[in-house]
Amino acid sequence: MSPAPQTRRAAALEQDATPIPLSEVVFENTLVAALPADPVLDNRPRQVRHAAYSRVDPTPVREPRILAWAQAVGGRLGIAHPESPLGLEAQVFGGNKVLPGMKPYAARYGGHQFGHWAGQLGDGRAITLGEVIGHDGSRYELQLKGAGRTPYSRTADGRAVLRSSVREFMCSEAMHYLGVPTTRALTLVGTGEAVIRDMFYDGNAAPEPGAIVCRVAPTFVRFGNFQIFAAQQEPDLLKRLADYVITTHYPGLGAPSPDVYTRWFEEICRRTAVTIAEWMRVGFVHGVMNTDNMSILGLTIDYGPYGWLEGYEPGWTPNTTDAEGRRYCYGNQPQIAMWNLVQLANALIPLVGDKAPLEQALSAYGETYTREWRRMLSEKFGIVAIEGEEDDRLVNDAFELLQDVETDMTIFFRALANIPLNEAADDSALVEPLRRAFYTDEASQPEHLSRMAEWLRRYTARVRSDGGAPDARIERMNRANPKYVLRNYLAQLAIDALEQGDASVIDRLMRVLERPYEDQPENDDLAERRPEWARNRPGCSALSCSS
Repeated sequence: MSPAPQTRRAAALEQDATPIPLSEVVFENTLVAALPADPVLDNRPRQVRHAAYSRVDPTPVREPRILAWAQAVGGRLGIAHPESPLGLEAQVFGGNKVLPGMKPYAARYGGHQFGHWAGQLGDGRAITLGEVIGHDGSRYELQLKGAGRTPYSRTADGRAVLRSSVREFMCSEAMHYLGVPTTRALTLVGTGEAVIRDMFYDGNAAPEPGAIVCRVAPTFVRFGNFQIFAAQQEPDLLKRLADYVITTHYPGLGAPSPDVYTRWFEEICRRTAVTIAEWMRVGFVHGVMNTDNMSILGLTIDYGPYGWLEGYEPGWTPNTTDAEGRRYCYGNQPQIAMWNLVQLANALIPLVGDKAPLEQALSAYGETYTREWRRMLSEKFGIVAIEGEEDDRLVNDAFELLQDVETDMTIFFRALANIPLNEAADDSALVEPLRRAFYTDEASQPEHLSRMAEWLRRYTARVRSDGGAPDARIERMNRANPKYVLRNYLAQLAIDALEQGDASVIDRLMRVLERPYEDQPENDDLAERRPEWARNRPGCSALSCSS
């Protein structure tokens, strides 16, 4: 029996991995074909019913120009690097041209925002162009963010500014190289047009350079796509979407049925747990974990007011909108993911017919998260396995010390691998490798130094009890603790330079972030603590949902 056409095509793609020009790429539209479209073609904000998406073309811009191109993503998609920043790629990914085979659309979805049901939301500034089969045989959607108004834009303009687009482009790729499940980004395109934004919602709206990001993922379907159908009592659409996602993205589960729907939800719980544990491992804070920002594949999706912990603080959030309640702060992320999964389970009850199996499946989240987080902690601390009360106390005491005196989480764990294991080392020698992680002089006070040294002696004794070669432990720790992360102030430096037409800063930073676990001595300035000038500067310390 001959292979299926899709299998033959994937095999051919893998044999011939030479990227081809964008003009030769074949686009597919399985979601469009499987689900019903909004029958109204008028592109105006409105409530949409009995549809999964609305067909809408991007709105052309004045002067599209490619500012950045992710070569690795282009290679995975099989798309050749542009010959010119003003060529066809700029026209397509700037929203000025729709290629044959593309059927652009904006998806309909709802969601809980900051714990409250928000009703219809949808792709208010995102437009999916179509799907391509990559060189690995996988299916990928290409989606433009900032490409103009859609029926889901409400009172907004559907555009995005350069600062938020740079951040999304860079973070998508940085997270991938850190090993965190994530959507990717192919292009960053400047539009040549200004966009009016009130960055902190304080009445100081101003024009900013506009930009568009081409995002890439197997699918951008999210929890909220199912929630809107359940909320609007559209069970047929709920089933059709679930069947499409299972058949296309979870084919190993078998033909859709009540039992398969439950096992599918259980797998979503597992994938989500792994992703959240990875966030916690690298100190990433998403900033806006609404249910419409939760991927049905367990990917990190929608990079808005995100940030990395610098001084370790579980209550920290980069989102000014969340500054009072801190719902989405670093320390709350595991439980918020669980809350969001409960909302998804509620939406899926009509498919299963009973909430009990879904409740049982939900336990996979807690079990997976606990297992993965403990495994990651053992790798971060360089301990073979964290077991028993003594190990738990050792870990908890470390995080208390980090919080008591402002200590950089990334630098602390990277430096911990270099602590001398010699029992005779004095306090100063023990703490010396960690000094770069301290932000204030308080860390140098005798009381704190004594506490830190006492903990380090307990730690080194625990490490010695594992035995093994010291070099192997250091290598293991360095694989778990990145040296380079996309600190907000570094992203802001790239934005500032790009606004002046200088792409060298973003180019350098992207190259470094492709190898976040490797020592790159020539780039050590990118692995330093946040400078004091960035402590309270907009874009470096706090961000809003504005973009």
